[in-house]
Order: sequence, then C-alpha cells, then structure tokens
Amino acid sequence: GGTGEFEAGISKDGQTREHALLAFTLGVRQLIVAVNKMDTTKWSEDRFNEIIKETSTFIKKVGYNPKAVAFVPISGWHGDNMLEESA
Repeated sequence: GGTGEFEAGISKDGQTREHALLAFTLGVRQLIVAVNKMDTTKWSEDRFNEIIKETSTFIKKVGYNPKAVAFVPISGWHGDNMLEESA
C-alpha cells in the first residue's frame, strides 16, 4: 500500500485508531467513516478499497462490525460528497 496521512492515522499510535477506540468506549455503536482527500487520488477506487480493508481490520479489533460501517469517499477541500452526493 501507499504511505501518507492515512497510514500515519491508523499506525499503532495513530489518531484515527485512538478516535475509534474512544468512540467505542463512550458507547458509540453506529460508525460512518468519511475517507477524505479522495480528490488527491483522482477518486481511485483501488485506493478507497485499500483504505476500507485496512480500516476494517482495526475497527473490528476495537469492537465494531465492519460490515455495518458506512465508508464514504469525500473531498473536504472541494466539498465533494459531504452534504450532497457527488455527480
């Protein structure tokens, strides 16, 4: 896989992993994962699926059922897929 902010976030001490654990510990059972900066990969489906796979592995360890988690590709910079579905 590639390296970058995503990999840093899900590393052993990463903030994404910490946030998932904190949410689960606080009783949050419904999870939606917004995969940001997809515009920087030209909306690569392969990269999106790679991120889903890697994220699913660690959220399952936290206690979530990855099959019940919604993964949404977004671009915060452009506002794509954030409030309305992109074309």
